[in-house]
Amino acid sequence: MIKLKMNKGHPPTLVVSAALAALLTSPFANAEPNRVTFPKLEELVHYVTVHRGNVTEHISTTREAISAIQKGEPVPNGTHFVLTDYRDEKLYRYFVMEKGAGWGRDFDDRRRTGDWQFQWFWADRKINLQENTGRCMSCHASQKNRDFLYTTRRLPEFHGQPVDW
Repeated sequence: MIKLKMNKGHPPTLVVSAALAALLTSPFANAEPNRVTFPKLEELVHYVTVHRGNVTEHISTTREAISAIQKGEPVPNGTHFVLTDYRDEKLYRYFVMEKGAGWGRDFDDRRRTGDWQFQWFWADRKINLQENTGRCMSCHASQKNRDFLYTTRRLPEFHGQPVDW
C-alpha cells in the first residue's frame, strides 16, 4: 500500500509501506550480480535441443559434466550449463547456470539451489539485468533430486548427437 503524506508547505511525499518494501527486496526481483561467468562456448557440448513453438533452445555443458552424469556421479564444481535461446532461428539470448563450491551460501535457504547460480545474458554476452533470476532459482528448486537440472535425464540418450526433446 502506498500512502501520500502531506507536509505543510511541501509537495506530497510517498511513504512506502512494509509490504511494498518487502516486494522491492523480494528474492524474485530482477537479475542481480552474482558469480556466474560467461563460458567459452566452443568448449561446451550441445547435448539436447528443446523446441517450443518459434523458440529453439540448444543446451550445452562440459564433457566432464556429461561423463559424470552418465556415470551417476555429481556434476563437478566449475561446470557451466548454457541454454542458447533462438527465436525464429535468430540468436536471442543465453541462460547460464554455473556451479561452484559453497556458492549456495550466497543465498538464504528460500533461494538456495545447491551450489548453482544463474544468469541471463543477451546475444552480445552482456548480462541482462531485466531478467528475473529469482524465478530461475524457484523453478530449478523443483529439480532438487536431479541436482537442480532439468535436461540431464536425457543424457543417457546422448551419444555425440544432440537429443531432440
